[in-house]
Amino acid sequence: MGKFHNKYTTNTMRLQNWDYGWDGIYFVTICTHNREPFFGKISNSKIIFSEIGLFAKKFWKEIPVHFSFVSLDAYCVMPNHIHGILIFNKNEKKDEITKCDNIVEPRHCLGSTTSDKLNINKSPGQLRYQNQGRNTLSSIVGSYKSVVSKIAHNIHPCFRWQNRFYDKLIRDNDSFYRICHYIQNNPKNWEIDEFNI
Repeated sequence: MGKFHNKYTTNTMRLQNWDYGWDGIYFVTICTHNREPFFGKISNSKIIFSEIGLFAKKFWKEIPVHFSFVSLDAYCVMPNHIHGILIFNKNEKKDEITKCDNIVEPRHCLGSTTSDKLNINKSPGQLRYQNQGRNTLSSIVGSYKSVVSKIAHNIHPCFRWQNRFYDKLIRDNDSFYRICHYIQNNPKNWEIDEFNI
């Protein structure tokens, strides 16, 4: 464990030789702060959405509108978290992706504030901490959390997300189908769900 902003942090579980802006299939879980049930409640194995929950679902479904290289697969909004699969396919949408041309803003270009010579021998994991870049998993989740927060604060001023999010790169069909099954059955298994506190 190391320290970040004088707080102990665990080592990242992210793959150090993988750039999370690359094409791939990503399983994402995003939780509310302290797992507060801002999105609704489970009744008869189905979610009954709160007003904030309806917006959380709406904005999740709109991710591909704002990021044309992303398509959605299984997803589920639960009372205090969201599970979803995001599929990145930039190769088919190359002309539509915004490039970093002449844009120097925080989080836009991976490693944009450092010399290319310094970055030659660094893995994607090492570069990740310099600048997230645009069109990465982190920037998409960050955008999603931001838009939900703006609406949610008008409804419930205490709404907050957990600081981080969980992600897993799906590498094979067995994992993909197992995760899809887990997401689809999440409401039915709410009573024994680890997020149900």
